[in-house]
Amino acid sequence: MNCTIINKTREKEWKEYKPLLEDLMVKTLRLLKVNEDVSISVILVRNKKIHEINRIYRQIDRPTDVISFAICDSEDDYEVMDDSPKELGDVFINVDAVRSQAIEYGHSEKREFCFLFTHGLLHCLGYDHMNKKDEKKMFDLQRKILDPVVPR
Repeated sequence: MNCTIINKTREKEWKEYKPLLEDLMVKTLRLLKVNEDVSISVILVRNKKIHEINRIYRQIDRPTDVISFAICDSEDDYEVMDDSPKELGDVFINVDAVRSQAIEYGHSEKREFCFLFTHGLLHCLGYDHMNKKDEKKMFDLQRKILDPVVPR
């Protein structure tokens, strides 16, 4: 398992969360019974950059808190032809949203950062919230993963 963080913000404070992201990833993979060696990239950006990404790739002209780009958009699997981990995709986290949403929701920046990572990771693993049934399943799973690692 590999979780690579690319910090485009140059803010050093986010580096301390890497062990938490790795813990959340291990917990998620165990819970979902994913027995493969997997890898994910987490890219930390600011409002301006995620706004641009949201506009270009989702045709939504505003910033957002997290955007995920899964390598496999369907439940179809693919085969890795060497010993490298299966790449799940990229999760872009808006650190400006982490700060403002932590205040808005009345919890720590650590909790919000880890929530956004977990949300993005689940998207890369094929979960979505396009309808009420899928939303409940995904959000219940997020709480089950996140609450023991970073309590409210």
